[in-house]
Amino acid sequence: MKTDIVLVKANNQKKIFQDLSKDLSGKEPPLWIILTAAFLREKGFTVSVIDAEAENLDVKETVKRAMAFDPLLVSVIVSGTNPSASTINMPSARDVLAGFRDAAPQVIRAIGGLHPSALPERTLREEPADFLFKGEGFRAHAELLDELKSGKSRADDFSIKGLWQNKSGNIVPNPDDPNIEDLGELPMAAWDLLPMDRYRAHNWHCFGHIEERNPYAVIYTSLGCPFRCGFCCINAIFGGPGIRYRPPVKVIEEVDYLVKNYGVKNIKVLDELFAMNWRHVEEICDGLIELGHELNLWVYGRVDTVKPFMLEKMKKAGINWIAYGFEAGSKKVRDGVSKGRFDQDQIKEIVKMTHDAGINIVANFIFGLPDDDKETMQETLDLAKELNCAYANLYCAMAYPGSQLYNDAVEQGLALPKDWSAYSQFSVDSLPLPTKHLSSGEVLKFRDLAFDDYHADPKYLNMIKEKFGEKTLENITTMCSVKLKRNNYEYNDNQYFSNTGDIL
Repeated sequence: MKTDIVLVKANNQKKIFQDLSKDLSGKEPPLWIILTAAFLREKGFTVSVIDAEAENLDVKETVKRAMAFDPLLVSVIVSGTNPSASTINMPSARDVLAGFRDAAPQVIRAIGGLHPSALPERTLREEPADFLFKGEGFRAHAELLDELKSGKSRADDFSIKGLWQNKSGNIVPNPDDPNIEDLGELPMAAWDLLPMDRYRAHNWHCFGHIEERNPYAVIYTSLGCPFRCGFCCINAIFGGPGIRYRPPVKVIEEVDYLVKNYGVKNIKVLDELFAMNWRHVEEICDGLIELGHELNLWVYGRVDTVKPFMLEKMKKAGINWIAYGFEAGSKKVRDGVSKGRFDQDQIKEIVKMTHDAGINIVANFIFGLPDDDKETMQETLDLAKELNCAYANLYCAMAYPGSQLYNDAVEQGLALPKDWSAYSQFSVDSLPLPTKHLSSGEVLKFRDLAFDDYHADPKYLNMIKEKFGEKTLENITTMCSVKLKRNNYEYNDNQYFSNTGDIL
């Protein structure tokens, strides 16, 4: 039977994560793909999904698997569940599209997701795709399929909002397609199209029960973000700042479905800011509490949006982790990327408040923001170690396409990575943004030294052992034993240590 569309997630794990991809990194279900699949099935189309990453398929295997469905359209979606997860997957998307072009030229090829939405013209010029979906792409996918099934070919004209076309090298845009305002119109994601036994949570998400990382799922309760942080590109796919809420009853139904059908316990809430709108949070938490399932959820919050009365109910609902974006130890550095609405005292207060509620914290920090120098990066590391949260994501600033940092870098003529893989935090060719004071290599080296310093701190390790036990401590030791290979260090290892032992 001929399938209308095959939606593909390409496999790029090894290049993105190096040896971390073997056991330590998470493997997340491709939520955008199964949301699109559910939308299209509801419209009457036949849909198949290939998650080449989860099944560890190479390009030839991916193409062969897809061609078994005899598709009219293949759409490679390059969106993950955080702002950094799209650009870094462009090389694998390109390889898969080229594989279809070479092995099955009759199949029409499309690409969509966050990165393609941020750079639609460049993407269509560089990648072997006939069409590009700019924005969320739900309706555009359906309308393109309708026209293709009516007999149109890749050479014809298409007037579809949100669809861009490559006509023999001539890039033809269409107007943007407005977002679906009522998220209640979207059906539940098509979980039945995925190999649900292949997904695993991040290691820290399961501290205390480190051997129970799967099954794992990702859900959303809202789409978009109302803020304009300069380092973030998430709103490129949404067309600008803003937030739309999913009906809480739909969220509760999906969690119940995942538990009953797949035994899911570990769940990531995709929302850029779950812990913000108290009425929305309360209704979802009440529903989760009423379900009575044993859950281990993690959500995102902001220092200036989380309130004390939220936390107790969130904990009762099974929300055991909150990821906060503290970003930098210097308020001046935070101000430089529009993340300066809170000070150090507020950061320390929210950490204490969250810990007092029994919720663990993933503390997110960024080294190499535009105003960073050696001293301010040391301030950031010092703050991270003082807070001593259960886990710390220590990132380098990357000028992701769709972010203000990217626009500024282009305007200023700064050197940007030649290959999209260099936007990965963990790849061999990782190349962060230089600051006003430091080179890319200096930032990268500092980050790697800081990661080891944080996770080897006796204060941190003692806390982990006491709170989560010996097996979790062993997992952290194993994680830190995996040393990343880097091509872009520009100085020797000793340059960054002072006589006091601080990283400078």
